[in-house]
Amino acid sequence: MERNTEREIDTRLGRRCIDVDKIVHFPQGLAGFEQEHEFILLQIRPEAPLLILQSVQSPVVGLLVADPYSFLDRSRFTPVLGAAEKQLLRIDALEQAAVLVTVSIPAGAPEEAALNLTGPIIINHEARLGLQVPQNADGPQQINMHSLKPAQTAS
Repeated sequence: MERNTEREIDTRLGRRCIDVDKIVHFPQGLAGFEQEHEFILLQIRPEAPLLILQSVQSPVVGLLVADPYSFLDRSRFTPVLGAAEKQLLRIDALEQAAVLVTVSIPAGAPEEAALNLTGPIIINHEARLGLQVPQNADGPQQINMHSLKPAQTAS
């Protein structure tokens, strides 16, 4: 008998059919959502660089996220992972995982959209494990996304 790998859930983007094999488990939840442990990445639009990290259980819990390297050079932002975090994620190096950051867009001020670099979300897609890893305050806290556009189109 074939296993059903699809499931319908309510999301911030409406009702969606998801592949249960793509659900990522966050053993510690996320900052402010410690009770939420199962998330799925949803595309907003095929051409959009932004995604929704959507709780499978709570439709109202969906964070706007982006791959920071779509906007920044790796030399400008490299999250630091400790041995315990690597062990939890079942990785030896950051290169084995995907890095996402939350995106904040103030109401009525899309020109102030910013990448939040203080709590990157690291995902081991192979093991379907995720972890939010707070960073120290030495580096940049946020980077305005609109300030990055000219640099991206110039390359």
